[in-house]
Amino acid sequence: MGILRKLGAAVTAAAFVGVGALTGTTAAEAATVTPTAVVVPQKATATASASTLVKGKLRIDKRCMKGRVLCINKRTRKLVFMVNGKPAAIADARFGARSTPTRQGTFKVYRKSKNHVSSLYKSPMPYAMFFSGGQAVHYSADFKARGYSGASHGCVNIRDKKKIAWIFARVHIGDKVIVYNA
Repeated sequence: MGILRKLGAAVTAAAFVGVGALTGTTAAEAATVTPTAVVVPQKATATASASTLVKGKLRIDKRCMKGRVLCINKRTRKLVFMVNGKPAAIADARFGARSTPTRQGTFKVYRKSKNHVSSLYKSPMPYAMFFSGGQAVHYSADFKARGYSGASHGCVNIRDKKKIAWIFARVHIGDKVIVYNA
């Protein structure tokens, strides 16, 4: 198991201990407990197939067509903020390296932090919208400077600071995040 997965498991276990979920249970039993005060990273769902996409060059997943959704396609390298089936904003996106991949699946924004700094990597993450453990959608000065020649540690990097600020101001806690590769 990779060091980041071990760290994630340790952080999750520590979060359970912090809310008393481990009282009288083993760590394995506690892993099945989902207290409402702790956000547990969700498991990835299946990759979108061609039949689940809306026609068009953005290749929007049909799961993005209802409600407020950060629709993120790893193949087109785009984030599309969808509101009731209509694109409200489109931004270039960059993803994690092979050793630190961006998780795919259906998630929810569970935390927002306008001026966040990574506690693990000590790097700035402005306009961070967390959706799976420590993974977030956020602005990246490195992406703006180097383009696609770099990679993140699993986050979804956005190149355009004004655009991510606009999206950040409109995304709510609980809005859906769909990350797929189709």
